[in-house]
Amino acid sequence: MSEGDRIDAIEEPPARQPTIYDVARVAGVSHQTVSRLLKGDQGIKPANRERVLQALETLDYRPNLTARSLATRRSHRVAVLTQELGQVGPGKVVQGAAEEARLHGFVLDIITLDVGDRSNVEQGIRTVNQQDVAGILALASTDGLRAAFDRADFRIPVLMGGEGDEATGGPPLQVSTVAIPELVDHLVALGHRDIVHIAGPKKWVAARNRAFAFSNALKHHGLRLTRTVYGDWSAASGYEAVRSLPARARFTAVCAANDQMALGAMLALQERGLGVPTDVSVTGIDDIPEAAYLVPPLTTVRMNSEEQGHVAFRNLLAQINGETPTPIMVEGRVILRKSTAPPALR
Repeated sequence: MSEGDRIDAIEEPPARQPTIYDVARVAGVSHQTVSRLLKGDQGIKPANRERVLQALETLDYRPNLTARSLATRRSHRVAVLTQELGQVGPGKVVQGAAEEARLHGFVLDIITLDVGDRSNVEQGIRTVNQQDVAGILALASTDGLRAAFDRADFRIPVLMGGEGDEATGGPPLQVSTVAIPELVDHLVALGHRDIVHIAGPKKWVAARNRAFAFSNALKHHGLRLTRTVYGDWSAASGYEAVRSLPARARFTAVCAANDQMALGAMLALQERGLGVPTDVSVTGIDDIPEAAYLVPPLTTVRMNSEEQGHVAFRNLLAQINGETPTPIMVEGRVILRKSTAPPALR
């Protein structure tokens, strides 16, 4: 090999990793502003925050976790305790928390607990208490997991996530005060009076809140649910819920507590010889990516689950830093598609 060949074979030195000064230059802010955001400061102007976040993404900025941990003598790992990642809502909350964690130079250790096995839950909590983590996100979707967290003796900062139970005095959520009432308004305006609700599992707080919201929204119109049947969030349970209805049951709309159960309900209605929406209108909640491509496309409520995860992580970081967290709002808005129409004259 000639000398020239040897020179050509030499690889280019790796590109320099971007610094907070590079981020500040691209965002048009001071490096102190970038540093404050990365530390979880909640007092940054929204416009500046958005510019910094965009610059972080553009430059693919990644903090040096090892150097930071050595300098601050603080772990940059956070544990997430959760029950069910297979469900859309909990999965998106964790996804949002993971995205926010990366922005602040943290990584998440996700531990899924079997709420049906008390020893499994207690072992999971003991394991987390023994780890070198800066804090814990305890995401309680069900009564059982909330009770387990309430019993636990956490040794490090912990943020309890999850909805409050509105039926027992928990704070009302936007999905209950805005989105579901708007969805019911839509159905009533179309002429629907006989509405079946496919609720989620009774031990899930979100399921109870959604059923409570549907009932209250109908009361506002002087109506009540024709019938409530229960599923387990799966499409199969929505299918079986409709199959369980008496053959002579009179209803013109089915409101499912999530999109998967709505999907199953639509198939069961079709097998009964009922068209959607020509005979029965169907709605869901969550606005999963497939909802717009069902036949017909599904009218649903779009939730802010990922944003809940972002805010939850920022609140935990504020707690770790001795600052005041901000309330987490469960928000939703109605997405109207072709699965709802005026009831047929039958």
